[in-house]
Amino acid sequence: MINSSNFRMNNADIIKYPIITDKATRLLENNQYSFIVDRYSDKILIKAAIESLFNVKVVKINTSSLPRKKKRVGKYIGYKPQYKKAIVTLSEGDVINLFTDN
Repeated sequence: MINSSNFRMNNADIIKYPIITDKATRLLENNQYSFIVDRYSDKILIKAAIESLFNVKVVKINTSSLPRKKKRVGKYIGYKPQYKKAIVTLSEGDVINLFTDN
């Protein structure tokens, strides 16, 4: 476990990238956004990173650490890296623009 007193993470290091799947787009209707986050970050760090990066108010955060998955390439078997998923609920009226309109 990483001790937060002697290890400082940047907000961009905590939030890796948004998840864009069928379920994640259905959750957008409820003002919930899904992100892949750093494995060692907790809900307090995730909330602070989301609020400072996107200038929104976070109401609730649900996190889950997903298990390692096997990956096979030819005769070699390895593992995909582990990751943590965070579903962030925003307050009414706040929006994160994941899709740019160019």
